[in-house]
Amino acid sequence: MDKREFLKLAGIAGAAAVVNPKGLFASSSESAVLADPKAPFTLPELPYSVSALEPSIDKMTMEIHHGKHHAAYVKNLNDALPGTAFASLSLSEILARVTEKDKAIRNNAGGHYNHSLFWTVLGGEKSSPSAKLAKAIEATVAPWEEFQKKFNDAAKNQFGSGWAWLIVKKDKTLAVTSTPNQDNPLMTQIVKETGTPILGLDVWEHAYYLKYQNKRPDYISAFWNVVNWKEVEKRYEAAIK
Repeated sequence: MDKREFLKLAGIAGAAAVVNPKGLFASSSESAVLADPKAPFTLPELPYSVSALEPSIDKMTMEIHHGKHHAAYVKNLNDALPGTAFASLSLSEILARVTEKDKAIRNNAGGHYNHSLFWTVLGGEKSSPSAKLAKAIEATVAPWEEFQKKFNDAAKNQFGSGWAWLIVKKDKTLAVTSTPNQDNPLMTQIVKETGTPILGLDVWEHAYYLKYQNKRPDYISAFWNVVNWKEVEKRYEAAIK
């Protein structure tokens, strides 16, 4: 896919969606952990400017990724829900109950949740995990450098489109996993390794192709420069309660 094809696809995907300043993000005085809204769903604003992640993630990619691709997932999810058994459910309930037969809802609910999480676990200032979270990662996943390698490998080795995740499992231990397309570890009827995502990396080509072309490993390496570890820790604390 060259740049022209990428932009054409993004334009097609960019059906209008209403931007809600709150959306799935809490206000600055509240925890930024995802709320659990019901339909009609709205596209949340980014919690920073579209250029805040440069040079790791470029402005144009953020504009298209958030304003076109994510917006399309929101619109398509709202269009798919009426008249179904999912229409009155919250987003987490939809994810927990969706099956392989529910293709449109599966893809678009996953796309909405995954991207809403993704924006919040990124930030313009480089940070590090707290001692508590670092200790939990080392105790239940691996020492830091080995953990990063496991996560990087999950992202690099995800064939085609998908996501790499750091999750909290039911026993409150951490694990690195990956899912194809817009699936995620909350889809208990679909994925094998379930849990609560606290960190996710989008490895669809539209997330990195404008800047990195086919060099997914370079994009993965740059990702670590913009992880918002304070947000990851908030999600961790919420998951282990």
